[in-house]
Amino acid sequence: MSHQWARRRLPRAGAAGCAALLLALFVPLTGCAPTNSTPARYPGVQRMLDARARAVQRRDAAGFLATVDPRATGYRDRQRTMFAHLAGVPLAEWHYELDATGAFPLAAGETDARLAAKVQLRYRFRGYDTSPVHAVQYLTLTRRDGRWLISSDTDGAAAGKSGTRQLWDQGPVRLVRGRYSLVLGDAAHLARLKDLAHRVDRAVPKVSAAWKGKWSRKVVVEAPDSVERMAQLMGSDDASGYAGIAAVTTGEAGVSTPAPADRVIVNPEAYEELNDLGRTVVLTHETTHVATRTATTTATPLWLSEGFADWVAYRDSHRKPAATAPELTRAVARGTVPARLPADADFGFKAGADRLAKAYEGSWLACRMIAGKWGEDRLIAFYRAAGRSALGVSSGRAGAPMEAASAAAAGSPTAARAAGPGHRPPARADRADRALRTQLGIGIAEFTRLWRAYVTAQLRR
Repeated sequence: MSHQWARRRLPRAGAAGCAALLLALFVPLTGCAPTNSTPARYPGVQRMLDARARAVQRRDAAGFLATVDPRATGYRDRQRTMFAHLAGVPLAEWHYELDATGAFPLAAGETDARLAAKVQLRYRFRGYDTSPVHAVQYLTLTRRDGRWLISSDTDGAAAGKSGTRQLWDQGPVRLVRGRYSLVLGDAAHLARLKDLAHRVDRAVPKVSAAWKGKWSRKVVVEAPDSVERMAQLMGSDDASGYAGIAAVTTGEAGVSTPAPADRVIVNPEAYEELNDLGRTVVLTHETTHVATRTATTTATPLWLSEGFADWVAYRDSHRKPAATAPELTRAVARGTVPARLPADADFGFKAGADRLAKAYEGSWLACRMIAGKWGEDRLIAFYRAAGRSALGVSSGRAGAPMEAASAAAAGSPTAARAAGPGHRPPARADRADRALRTQLGIGIAEFTRLWRAYVTAQLRR
């Protein structure tokens, strides 16, 4: 990935408060596009990929293995095992498409009978996905007896082209179905899968009651058995970038159907460090991002998107603001009231834990103030208006992580959260100002003045 995530020390579940670190990212997972020959030159490759997809859909193991190079014995054995892991997965759709060739370097002298292919996999879960997940595979294709076969999916790793692994590539898959959730994960951790399904099932009605917009009310959670495997699901071989992150929501923001389906991917190591409230907050926050995806665009300020998700997560909480926003409370007690609303830079890992916590706590209080002063319906209207001002430009890309949740410094319920810089269009502040004036009747300067007074009044109680 092009963006680096800093490592953070995790709190213990027994520490005061919860622990949720939210990271807004809008970065591609697949690196630079191949520049070599076009897929149209190799129609036989696409025919092979189509046959492979039909074999998966028909649960035809022999047909699936017929697309694998018989001389690649190790890869063939892994593919046979992977196909068996798919047995219980409720597939409604499965397709491959040759995207490009020349996707990574091949060994010298092997280019005539071999192709370095970038392949797009699209699949959909029956009963949960209205549109498919998009995943990238980097495959070595070998021509034997006039047919193209797959002989490896690891040759591109040295060039940083590992592709996106799926749960069934990693091991046996256990499914837990909830009323609104589908949780897939390691068969050895059934209790964790049930806990995730239970919390998402509780989160969906809560999010729907707050958001009131139309959305699928279905959430798919993937729970690998290690942070290393979480990184693989994100298309990375570097697990250190995900240490401390409890969950990641992937999808494509600002795009209505057909857009890639959302997935909440959990880091078991960080998730286990959270206490009960922390787990609930993380999953409710993630569910909110799933619900609001189509209304979130490049024009949506990070303080609004992250603050709104926290507002939903804490909407029914009876905790005092000072308990929910401890870092900002300590700053106010010292006489240091933020001079402005949180900026994108305040959500970066390099900003430091205190600054991150105050950014998210301040964002939550901003949304809480709007709901209290103008009403919840006006808060939602403002959220939608802020996103519409992007004039249809999407803030995400297929397969990119939209948001991540991670454990943060002990004692911080809203916690320290971080965001990558992402791509933001010019004059975004002007767009937010326009949305504020349209929906709340005041500009950003007056809103900031009211917010500073609100923060002081709420946290000095």
